[in-house]
Amino acid sequence: MRVFTTIKSLQKALHDLPNEELIGFVPTMGALHQGHLSLVNSAKSKADVVVVSIFVNPTQFDKEADLVNYPSTLKADLALLKKLDCDFVFTPSVVEMYGENTKSISYDFDGLESVMEGAHRTGHFDGVGTIVKHLFEIVKPDYAFFGEKDFQQLQVIRKLVDIENLKLKIIGIPIHREEDGLAMSSRNTRLTKEYRKAAPFIYKTLLAAKRKFGTKNAQEISEWVTVSFKKHPLLALEYFTIADEETLLPIQNIEPTQKYRAFIAVFAGDIRLIDNIALY
Repeated sequence: MRVFTTIKSLQKALHDLPNEELIGFVPTMGALHQGHLSLVNSAKSKADVVVVSIFVNPTQFDKEADLVNYPSTLKADLALLKKLDCDFVFTPSVVEMYGENTKSISYDFDGLESVMEGAHRTGHFDGVGTIVKHLFEIVKPDYAFFGEKDFQQLQVIRKLVDIENLKLKIIGIPIHREEDGLAMSSRNTRLTKEYRKAAPFIYKTLLAAKRKFGTKNAQEISEWVTVSFKKHPLLALEYFTIADEETLLPIQNIEPTQKYRAFIAVFAGDIRLIDNIALY
């Protein structure tokens, strides 16, 4: 496994690869867990060479405290990637990626950026689009792998590839969960024991919403979810919505040819957790 901290050194190593070798890319912000590792394993099964980036992108945080508190575990991350026989790891600094101008590009993702996470995190998807485009330009992968836990982000990145006419395929990987159902997230490490014990309620609620889907309408399910969290002593609901999987617009009427997904964001103390579930 080779570790690079500069764009120039990584690009030289990539340039030296045989032309026929396919490159798989897994962009991360570090604090790696089994969910990230499942992305790497998927990349290894699809590509000849796997590149993992570890970069905490400042422009996608709408709150300074979230950026400051984001876990940093580079030594442990590199050890995990080495065990998986990852080929290249890219760990640049903010200056290396942005120079002296740490700002994001303003994007129009056809409304995908305006709902759910976008509605609650100002400028988030501009930051995501900016850094992912830059990383794609640096690595020039044939495939890039993203987890479905951040499903809205996945759809935004697919739109980014269309907008920028980038020559790569985006592959979404199913959510990796703890044994109790909690979606794996780097933020989980910040949960107190009490909140960690309570957090699986999020997935249990999504499962119940899925069972209700088809017999109850979206408004009835949303109201049930809202009441369920109001009764919970620890967890606070930020949003719950049932949306079209492609457009991410809230459901109006169930169409048999469309795919729908339930999305949720919850506060466990000051830790914000998101999850989703397919309703088909």
